[in-house]
Amino acid sequence: MKIASLVVLFGFLLSTVLGTARTEPAWKQPVPPSYFGMHIHHAGTGTPWPSVPFHEWRLWDAYVSWPYLEPQQGHWNFKVLDSYVTMSERNGVAVLLPLGMSPRWASMRPNEASTYQPGNAAPPRDINQWRTYVRTVATRYKGRIRQYEIWNEPNLKMFWTGTVEQMLNLTREASEIIHSVDPNAIVVSPSATTVSGVTWLSEFLAMGGGRYVDVIGYHFYVMPQPPEAMVPLIQRVKQTMQDHGVGAKPLWNTETGWALPKPFPSDELAAGYLTRAMILAWSAGVERFYWYSWDNHNWVTIQTTEKDNRTLTPAGKAYENAYKWIIGSVLKECTQDSKHTWTCSLEHEGEPQWIIWNQSQSETFVAPHEWNVKDVGPLLEERRNLKNSSFEIGPVPVLVTTKN
Repeated sequence: MKIASLVVLFGFLLSTVLGTARTEPAWKQPVPPSYFGMHIHHAGTGTPWPSVPFHEWRLWDAYVSWPYLEPQQGHWNFKVLDSYVTMSERNGVAVLLPLGMSPRWASMRPNEASTYQPGNAAPPRDINQWRTYVRTVATRYKGRIRQYEIWNEPNLKMFWTGTVEQMLNLTREASEIIHSVDPNAIVVSPSATTVSGVTWLSEFLAMGGGRYVDVIGYHFYVMPQPPEAMVPLIQRVKQTMQDHGVGAKPLWNTETGWALPKPFPSDELAAGYLTRAMILAWSAGVERFYWYSWDNHNWVTIQTTEKDNRTLTPAGKAYENAYKWIIGSVLKECTQDSKHTWTCSLEHEGEPQWIIWNQSQSETFVAPHEWNVKDVGPLLEERRNLKNSSFEIGPVPVLVTTKN
């Protein structure tokens, strides 16, 4: 056995003995601006444009799904979507438009209950109506909307009551139409959610669904568990992709947040959840992360703004600071020790940095001597110089930098 192989094997055995867990880095390149996505429900009506930086906007729960665009067959209403697209262009943000759900007039089961209006979760009764919808939207927004997602959370009956095969047919038809209208457009798979969604995704891919999409979408909801529970779920999804021959396709987290039951007692801990989720998802191999959401004050428990949809909460400030921490940085790896202390090593402008937290307790962290630490920046506080290599950590991450 070669020496290099022995070193790898020894490292694996040592980490097992010490009870550590490791998530391998997603990519060697710096974290791109496109990683940072957002949901905004009421842009332009009750919500001013967000003050935090982001570069991708998923239009879900934004009143531009099929029932809103074509409320009656052949009668189209693009006023809201037109305004969103113009707004996104003005602010330099790209749009991801989810396709679906079925308008009642087009639904195979128009009286069936759904999370929105009756009939929305059923397949369209006539595939030609679906084709017309997709082609009309893709043609109108060619070159302006370049990313389309086929349906939302099809493994949940509140959003989809059809079969996997029926969703495969919708995906194939939509993909062929979108790519014929705009060859540069990106088609994202129907995005399943939670642990139960892995089985749905596996069935979809086993039927050949991966052939018709450019990106695999997933919603990595793990509530009420902490963000660290995302890592094994991401690994399962990536393994499923690998098993079905689409492991090389990008994986996007097109929706994640936390709702009831509320698992954190303070706004500061909520901010920590948001930051930990964004860091761990990238380190585990997710290429895009759409936070849900900017201006939701009903369902979500990690709210980024106050009721005015403008004033930042601690979580809103955390989103902004997480952006500053990792944008343009190479996130090399995230490791967890036996005491649940996480250490994520970065390289920022050629200099080493570390993001550190303990998911379950507060403790004193002593940085290794070779780090040559300079200062520590708590997520929601001002940076401060360190007189020695020890500092307090807890569930809210801190950023540690080195001396020159």
